[in-house]
Amino acid sequence: MGTFDLGVGAAFWLMNASALLCVIYGVINWNKDKEEKVLSTKSWEKDEAKMTKDLG
Repeated sequence: MGTFDLGVGAAFWLMNASALLCVIYGVINWNKDKEEKVLSTKSWEKDEAKMTKDLG
């Protein structure tokens, strides 16, 4: 392991930089409320009742 190549060093530093950027991105976007509700509870209950009726 005594040899050091420019490509190895670049890969090492780019890997560490990308990991750091991923951590920073995760911290910034941790609790952003961009999730949309798929179905409201009432429509879900209505659809479930219809499916139950259709099945049996």
